[in-house]
Amino acid sequence: MPATDPTAAEPAAFRPQPSEILTRTRVVAVLRAKHATEYAAVIEALATGGVLSMELTLSTPGVWDELPRLKERFGTDLEIGVGTVTRPEEAATALDLGADYLVTPVMDLGIVEAAVARGVPVFPGGLTPTELLAGWRAGATAVKVFPAATVGPGYVGQLRGPFPDIQVIPSGGVGIEDAPLWIRAGALAVSLGGPLLGDAFKGGDLSELTARARRLRGLVAEAGGAA
Repeated sequence: MPATDPTAAEPAAFRPQPSEILTRTRVVAVLRAKHATEYAAVIEALATGGVLSMELTLSTPGVWDELPRLKERFGTDLEIGVGTVTRPEEAATALDLGADYLVTPVMDLGIVEAAVARGVPVFPGGLTPTELLAGWRAGATAVKVFPAATVGPGYVGQLRGPFPDIQVIPSGGVGIEDAPLWIRAGALAVSLGGPLLGDAFKGGDLSELTARARRLRGLVAEAGGAA
């Protein structure tokens, strides 16, 4: 079970902490495909490029069947979370199947509380200061600014004015080349889907995916955000 911080800022009684993998690499790959059986080869290519945090989205069929298989195949070499979680019952299923973390596109405090109660990192989505602060106060590991391209990297700094301790992960429209801007602005990590995955799920060359992953990791490291 991930470590929790009993001294986290009130009113959250405790807060599941980000994994060592995420703290070290600071990149999340958001995976969407026609079916989750397509995930394994893409995950392997990403991992070869140094991206080790995988978000399996529930908008892809077959995630519940594939999650345990992927966990068994890749073990502790990387972390596998479940995203596009919109209902508490989805959160419960993901947690029961061993998801390493949960991600939501909306600020549903019931989902946040379910993950916090199990000590599992959770990254709930929101855009306004009111939404993001509500998730943070409920014990979110970090709040997901979504869609991030709507506001830009400067938004992180603006949030830190009234909320100096809040941790943020931008998602939605974040590109490989602008990922360092988010890290320099103070984001905990960056979350990328299409700009990173490209045509990987459409028969594209997986060695090119590995190259994109390696470049992304390099840019984040240059920004001072990864080891």
